[in-house]
Amino acid sequence: MSLPVRLRRPAVLLGVVLALFAGAATIRAAAAWTAASSPLVSKPPSVESLVSALEAEQTRSTALQAQLDELTVGSADLAAALAAARDRIALDAGQAEALQSSLADAKAKLKALERSIGQARTAAPPAGAAPIAAVAPPSEEARDGEHEEHEDD
Repeated sequence: MSLPVRLRRPAVLLGVVLALFAGAATIRAAAAWTAASSPLVSKPPSVESLVSALEAEQTRSTALQAQLDELTVGSADLAAALAAARDRIALDAGQAEALQSSLADAKAKLKALERSIGQARTAAPPAGAAPIAAVAPPSEEARDGEHEEHEDD
């Protein structure tokens, strides 16, 4: 059942042409079906509206960049102020330690002075006795305190 070559070639050629036409018709039908199922609801924007929107966004971008620059400068100022505050806190902490040390020394001197006042009261003569003309010299601790106080002035 083989067809002669003279009939077979035109039959194959006719089959290929029919397959191409069928494929093209299928593609057109699919395109029409897709276009019908999703129509455009709104028109695409015009070129003028796109240009004006672009200009508006560029203006907004420029304004935002200026604000960002201001915030960057403000942030740098705040960082400098924070560093200055930290330095001041460290300086104040050093001064506070020095003052605490000075206060501890002053408390020790006060305690020694109170002790010597208490000793002087116990060594004082009774109320009816004559006052003593000589006064004992201050203790060495009291003298050191007087010298330090005068040195600070």
